[in-house]
Amino acid sequence: MPAQSGLTRIGVFYDGNYFLHVSNYYNYSHERRSRISISGLHAFIRRQVAEEEGVNERLCQIVDAHYFRGRLNAHEANQRGNQLFYDRLFDDILMSEGVVTHYLPVKTYQGYRQEKGIDVWLALEAFELAQYKKFDVVVLITSDGDYVPLIRKLNTLGSRIMVLSWDFEFLNEQGEKQVTRTSQDLLEEVSYPVGMHALIDDRSRRNDTVIQNLFVKQQSRPTFTAATTNGSNYDGDYMNGSGYNNAYQISDEPNYNVADDVDDDPEGRKISTIRSLKTGYGFVNYPPNNLFFHYTSLLDTDFNELQVDDEVEFSIGHNAEGKDIAVDVRLLRP
Repeated sequence: MPAQSGLTRIGVFYDGNYFLHVSNYYNYSHERRSRISISGLHAFIRRQVAEEEGVNERLCQIVDAHYFRGRLNAHEANQRGNQLFYDRLFDDILMSEGVVTHYLPVKTYQGYRQEKGIDVWLALEAFELAQYKKFDVVVLITSDGDYVPLIRKLNTLGSRIMVLSWDFEFLNEQGEKQVTRTSQDLLEEVSYPVGMHALIDDRSRRNDTVIQNLFVKQQSRPTFTAATTNGSNYDGDYMNGSGYNNAYQISDEPNYNVADDVDDDPEGRKISTIRSLKTGYGFVNYPPNNLFFHYTSLLDTDFNELQVDDEVEFSIGHNAEGKDIAVDVRLLRP
């Protein structure tokens, strides 16, 4: 434990795909209906480290934070509506909080887009930086047991390890029930395991400001302005920072898991109306059966904007069982 008078140095490392997966769960499937706030999460980390280390919170500082994720290349992102714009806005959010970004291109393997090598990169950077900057506490935002060797290595440097993890159930883009669980091997190796789902759902802490601030405040959606000749690209909300969380709220993950057998012929596009909306998914009227769609299949539209009977345009894809589903769904605005 560090001396009471010394600074407790914290290094934070995000498994970006996992973090976005968690944030999407809270935005679309949880009663909170809001994304995780980067600034709020950092404030939580400082308080949690102070409690675990038995030191003054003001002496617990995040001195380094890094975000690792696979990302579509510019050409592919450009085919997904405003994805390039949203990627840039999320980069702005991370930059405003002092988070360094590390991206690798998402590549196609056996017809599916996957990120490869990003976990190795995170482990190498975390170990190297822990040696150089001598973190007292390393915070990992992940659920992956593959990081156990990293944790053991960091322990040899004298760093205590905190893992922030979430356990929950959800429906994937093919309508199948999926479970996200944290590796028990991972939790057994760390000094400070923190089950975030339990803290967030604890009714006795619902008025805790730090817990409330874990989520982006619900505000009106931002308006976007074109670039001006003096080089300013954002309106006043973005320049003063109040628009970042709004932009983050509508930014969405690319749907990496859709197979390449989608009929993307413009003449093959269908138009119908939304029959029903659930938590993170819905159904489109399309005889003889209603078509399932997932929030990751939306283009230029946020799932929380949709309403029953809205008119949408979509293509027909197939899930793992060969059943028809609606993909590349776009809201037809009046």
